[in-house]
Amino acid sequence: MDLATLKALKPSEFENAADGYRATAAMADAAKDTVDNQISAGINHQLKGATATAALRELAAVSRNFQYVQTECGLVSTALNGFAFDMASAKRKLEAAIEDARADHCTVHADGSVGYPAGRKPGEEKDTAGGTVTGSAGSDPTADALERQAANIHPNPYYGVAIEYADRIADALREATEADAKWEPKLRALRADDDLVVSNRDWTDVTSDRGGVTDAADTYLDSIKPPPKEATPEESAAWWKSLTPEQQADYLAVHPNAIGAMNGLPSDIRDDANRMVLDETRAKYQLDLNTIPKEPVKYAPNTNGSYPAAVITPEWRQWNDKYGAKKDRLEGALKGMQAIQDRFDRTGEKGLPEAYLLGFDPTGLGDGRIILANGNPDTADHVGVWVPGTKASLESTRGDLGRAEGLWSTSQKFSGDEKISTILWLDYNAPDNIPQATRGGYAEEGGPRLHDFLEGNRVAQETTDGARSHTTVLGHSYGSTVVGVSTQWGSWQDPQTVDDYVFAGSPGVQADQATDLGVRGDHVWAMSADAMDDRIVREGGRAAGLGDNWVIPTDESFGGNIMKSDAHSHKEFYDEGSLSLRNQAAVIAGAYDKVKLEQ
Repeated sequence: MDLATLKALKPSEFENAADGYRATAAMADAAKDTVDNQISAGINHQLKGATATAALRELAAVSRNFQYVQTECGLVSTALNGFAFDMASAKRKLEAAIEDARADHCTVHADGSVGYPAGRKPGEEKDTAGGTVTGSAGSDPTADALERQAANIHPNPYYGVAIEYADRIADALREATEADAKWEPKLRALRADDDLVVSNRDWTDVTSDRGGVTDAADTYLDSIKPPPKEATPEESAAWWKSLTPEQQADYLAVHPNAIGAMNGLPSDIRDDANRMVLDETRAKYQLDLNTIPKEPVKYAPNTNGSYPAAVITPEWRQWNDKYGAKKDRLEGALKGMQAIQDRFDRTGEKGLPEAYLLGFDPTGLGDGRIILANGNPDTADHVGVWVPGTKASLESTRGDLGRAEGLWSTSQKFSGDEKISTILWLDYNAPDNIPQATRGGYAEEGGPRLHDFLEGNRVAQETTDGARSHTTVLGHSYGSTVVGVSTQWGSWQDPQTVDDYVFAGSPGVQADQATDLGVRGDHVWAMSADAMDDRIVREGGRAAGLGDNWVIPTDESFGGNIMKSDAHSHKEFYDEGSLSLRNQAAVIAGAYDKVKLEQ
């Protein structure tokens, strides 16, 4: 880049363009929310039939397009801010060198060379004629030493300063040239395909674009204060609030994984971040799945005429050894991701509120992690956080999402005009089978994370509305053990984050008294099922020591409320219309007088 171009360049124009793309991203986000939470939700709530189904399918595609526009415009905005930052740095160096040269009676020429006037050193009898020097960019110790030696020998005192200014100008021009060369391909790569379809390939390109922008904008991004390491939710919230809207948008654009997992941030911000991660991940997994060769025929007749009549083919064995596990993993994760998308698409159905994806990682903790809220917990009057138990995973999340929805719809019936939010919290490595569920290690690993999430929930509420919601934490089966451990994490100085605890089919909560959970005994609730599978879970947990002194929440000695239950198995506590579900929902809504207790 030459001197005239850099002098004429206006970084503010690129910053203004970045603001325009950021505004476009915000408009796309708002449009997506309108499509999802008003238009599609209205159709779900009021209309049925083939026409409504077709309209919802088309609207889902429109929503996905807006999500793509939001994501890509966010990256373009960050890239333009990064380019402007780099060019502004080079331009400041150039302007400072020119100004200093003028102050020293030197002249900067159009080609970047520096002219110096006639002058004499002390002790000399006459002036030495002036001249012109050309600078060299970069730091070369040998060249620098030779220049210093030449300046000391030269009889004109202006010669040395002219060399210095010429070098500074050359450095500024080199910096600008390198920035231009670095950013040109990055910005070009951000151009979208010239069609109206957002494909899986487009979404995987977003991931590539993000990597390119993040690498190129490292200097600019380093100028944004990073979040504190191992931050508390309060510290994370304070950090986020300290950023300008522009910085928030840029950090979100390049670090959606980090933002989506950050306790204490507003739920709508975490939702935006995690939806980006979800769409990109789903696209990548689908493309990976598409590369797996078609599964060969598994069984063929046994030509030996002996038992069995059919045998596994060698082709299938070879295929299965190479691709079987990968295919199962990808299909399982995609099944869970589709369940999340289906929940988004159900907004409005039977009054179901908008969904907020507060946590998502397809590989986190082995089984994947998902935290999804029905309704905004930051502004709700009552929040229920439900923790599932053994075998919970991303692959099986459809059923757990349905149970959290059931808690929402039933709680809403008890709440009057007050707003309810129910959250599926699966951010721990749930046991895969009953033997594993006798071990306390899974809860000891997950309990602290639940504690931090609940702290973040409180901080986000207080930041948004200035007040904390009535919060109930519910644990099913081994999930109740995780809840119990979470209550014993942190410090006695921590502000109260939970008002009620509800346990269904609990094998123990690592405590032998309700008051050990940090609330009064009359705010602890438990129920069981009159069924063999539930009895096995409860008594197995007692024998394994998941409750201190072999006490579990449904024991009278525990000191909590024992609720009536009509569940006929360990899995039926959340059946639609059941007394078991109504009792839990009444606690969530704070309608304690509606809870039916065992006599």
